[in-house]
Amino acid sequence: MPPTLPDSRQVQALMEAVQAAQTADDLTDAVEDLSACAHPMAIPCLIQVLGFNNPGAAVAAVDGLVAIGSTAVPAILANLDEYNYGARAWSVRALAGIGDLRGLPLLERALAQDIGPSVRRAAARGMGGLQPHGLTAQQRQELAERILPQLKAACEDEEWIVRYAVAVGLEGMDHWWQPSAAQRQRLLDTLQPLVDPQREVAPVVWLRARLALNRLTTAAPVARA
Repeated sequence: MPPTLPDSRQVQALMEAVQAAQTADDLTDAVEDLSACAHPMAIPCLIQVLGFNNPGAAVAAVDGLVAIGSTAVPAILANLDEYNYGARAWSVRALAGIGDLRGLPLLERALAQDIGPSVRRAAARGMGGLQPHGLTAQQRQELAERILPQLKAACEDEEWIVRYAVAVGLEGMDHWWQPSAAQRQRLLDTLQPLVDPQREVAPVVWLRARLALNRLTTAAPVARA
């Protein structure tokens, strides 16, 4: 059975504790408590915390939004702060963790344009970790066709943490795309720049890419009707 959510009075008390926090540590602790309840009522408060100058609290808020899941996506998208880089970066991380398709346009913009390597990394991982429930095989194929070129371009990102995330993202695509053997070859081809130690200067990246390549090579193709 799923855990029982706290009632509204309990959630309200947890939100009031967040607002009343006097120190950075107290704020982080209060946000962690609020996030642990994973209640939709907490969404506005958790989104507000993303804009605070407190990384510990922001991490806890992201965890809470991810735990709440797709219910939080409309509010995250509606409250994006284009003038607060930190808040926008944390929002990208939350959307990447949730994996809802409604967040894909923001992940795409972040991967292509964001100045923060950690944000581009989150976007790459998030694009590989989408949860496209209810899509037909054809729709999954179209989604893959949309995402593959973007991850391929990100193989040239100047930051190794982004290239590492691309390897993780490409491997993750296999789970939701469920490609045939021929289609999976496109994932393998896209990984090639990261696997080649003559082209990829960061050993940790080509080692992770090689792991992804090996897993994709040994994965059994999904039977098609």
